[in-house]
Amino acid sequence: MAASAAWGSLIGGIGGRGGEAGAASGALVGTFRASDGYRFYYRYYPASGERPRGRLVWLHGIRSHGGWYERSCRRWAEAGYETYFLDRRGAGWNTPWRGDAPSFRRLLDDVAEFVQHLRQDRPWLPLILGGISWGGKLALALPYRKPGLVQAVVLLCPGLKPRVQPPAMQRLRIALAAHLRPEKRFPIPLNEPELFTADPAAQRYIAADRYGLQQATARFLFQSFALDVYLRRARKHVQVPVYLALAGQDRIIDNAATRAFLAAVPGPLTVREYPQAHHTLEFEAADHPWWDDLAQWLAQQGDGLTGENWPAGASAAPDPAAPATTPAPK
Repeated sequence: MAASAAWGSLIGGIGGRGGEAGAASGALVGTFRASDGYRFYYRYYPASGERPRGRLVWLHGIRSHGGWYERSCRRWAEAGYETYFLDRRGAGWNTPWRGDAPSFRRLLDDVAEFVQHLRQDRPWLPLILGGISWGGKLALALPYRKPGLVQAVVLLCPGLKPRVQPPAMQRLRIALAAHLRPEKRFPIPLNEPELFTADPAAQRYIAADRYGLQQATARFLFQSFALDVYLRRARKHVQVPVYLALAGQDRIIDNAATRAFLAAVPGPLTVREYPQAHHTLEFEAADHPWWDDLAQWLAQQGDGLTGENWPAGASAAPDPAAPATTPAPK
């Protein structure tokens, strides 16, 4: 009941329409223009206090978008982190090329270019990349494609080893269409809200969410498979600390296979598993320990760059890259 009450409040706060409120939810809404000209939306939650503890950049799953994660983003901002949540191109608020992407490398470059833009200001401020579900694949791959951009990686129930996949014949059709009809659309096999959470209010929110992605192109789905192949090599070169959170009741992710896959990561790996939790930790009760456990780990990654330990002469002004006037989509 605690989770239902919490999400009833949040759903009311965003009008029950999948995250349309923008600034009304505590987020500023911005757009970022990638080097190929594509402009994608992101949410920015300014850190409380005069001196941020670090920056968090979050990536969502294949089905979701930044509107699902407003509650935790507000908490990260209140804890002193400048928090950014990117809507992946073709997903969430981004309507051009819906459910599509030129390649997984282009998706990685979208994130890299955004992070590089942030690091133009106060580059010494710790920057941690978080990936949720499918977004965990991008988060884990980025330190290999662009070494040195982020100080740590957070993986929340990452889609590295999924239980849920298209049937074998459909996978064959996707592979053929990727070469013959790359823009042909296929259903994403995650359209049941019960796969994400056991909370009835959150299930209703997902079912009514008009920004959630339910179909993707053959090109996108084939590139997702290509990213899986890429990650077999990339994981062996991730030197930064990695935090992995798993949900014991996850119906989407194979936890044992995920642990085994990440055992090859050479950097420090911290694992937390919550036996009674479901795939989307965001939809657990507000007092669930996943947030506090991650907050404690994040504090350890800051390397003391908070409060009086800031570099001499460092500005405590708000991030000049923060959006101020971009309206949320209607």
